[in-house]
Amino acid sequence: MIEVVRTGPLTTVQDLGRPGHAHLGVPHSGAADARALRLANRLVGNPEGAAGVEFTLGGAALRFHASAWIAVTGAPAPLRIGGRAYGANSPCHVPAGALVEFGLPASGLRSYLAVRGGVTVEEVLGSRSTDLLSSLGPDPLKPGDRLPVGPARDLGDITVDVAPVPPIPDTPVLRVLPGPREDWFSRDALETLTSTPYTVTPDSNRVGVRLDGPPLARARDGELSSEGMVTGALQVPPSGLPIIFLADHPTTGGYPVIAVLASPSLPAAAQLRPGQTIHFRL
Repeated sequence: MIEVVRTGPLTTVQDLGRPGHAHLGVPHSGAADARALRLANRLVGNPEGAAGVEFTLGGAALRFHASAWIAVTGAPAPLRIGGRAYGANSPCHVPAGALVEFGLPASGLRSYLAVRGGVTVEEVLGSRSTDLLSSLGPDPLKPGDRLPVGPARDLGDITVDVAPVPPIPDTPVLRVLPGPREDWFSRDALETLTSTPYTVTPDSNRVGVRLDGPPLARARDGELSSEGMVTGALQVPPSGLPIIFLADHPTTGGYPVIAVLASPSLPAAAQLRPGQTIHFRL
């Protein structure tokens, strides 16, 4: 078992989510930065979809009541095991009884911990993920919670010392594909989106990243019938300021989507911090 000693701003259990239930109104959810969770699991020999722990801005501490192998990826939070410093993106051994502590990452927002054997809290609709929008899955973690860990006897060997991972950029450039409702905006709206910087606001969360910057002007009035939404959609409410939908986004929405992030840009969007400046490019 892993005991939660402290949680920092937000700590949740996450795997790769609940695909296939959008027609029932159930969001996909899962790790906001799925690439980072996949890497953490590979480093300790787990299947990529095993459940781990997602930390927002670090600050957490976990006590391991049995020895274990872990890996921490994503935002580079300082890591201490039993008081000793360890590096990210690398398998680390945790002795029984040791306290694993996470500091504030110098860049990025979300860090991921994988433990060999995976976190085995109860599944809901085929996933162990905490969904903040629909309240499915386990509650956000709090001090005193205990997380069960699965068996590691049938897993592959740990064969990597460290994974080379590029640093998180200070000013990310997110690639977008236009549409599907580009025609609801003025002719220069897409040019405005891709030629001027936007700033991440403090109102952002796992549902979406709210942005401040030049408003995107509409070419059409009226309301759009609700339609399906995908992770990475840039939905534009009446304010004209876009919102990037993340893992816990609603399955439908009634505001027009001017563009959608290209899949390789989704991990960068998940790591955006309030106050950070970003650029969009076609």
